[in-house]
Amino acid sequence: MKISWGTSIVLAIAGFMTFILYFVITMSTDKAYSHDLVTEEYYKQELAFQHQQEKQKNAQNLVEDIHTEKIEEGLLIVFPADLDYSKIEGKMFLYRPSNKQLDYEMPISLSSHQLLVPDKNLLGGRWNIEITWSYDGQDYFYKKEFLY
Repeated sequence: MKISWGTSIVLAIAGFMTFILYFVITMSTDKAYSHDLVTEEYYKQELAFQHQQEKQKNAQNLVEDIHTEKIEEGLLIVFPADLDYSKIEGKMFLYRPSNKQLDYEMPISLSSHQLLVPDKNLLGGRWNIEITWSYDGQDYFYKKEFLY
């Protein structure tokens, strides 16, 4: 049986349309291809961006900034030594870009200049840490990406 060029074009277009439909249906229904937004309230956070920039600038003006280090017990967060740790208030947010179920937030409660995030709360991989804190009425913000 001989197929004419017109029939070949129709079969090629039908095959391409079938492939595209299969691709669209697979991508929209398969859980492996399901990705979430970075945050649920993206636009609300975007509006607060300028205020966050001011907090970061305040943190840069400190004599010593917060620093983090990985130790055997977990992630150690060290606040500036020249500040009275009992006056530091705020919250810490750990964000895991690959799995939002691992994200968590905790208030800052210091008994020294150090805050320890236990090893059991952190899985290996990429994390973002955001610390919003205040000291004597001045707001500060610290943000860092790290591999654990």
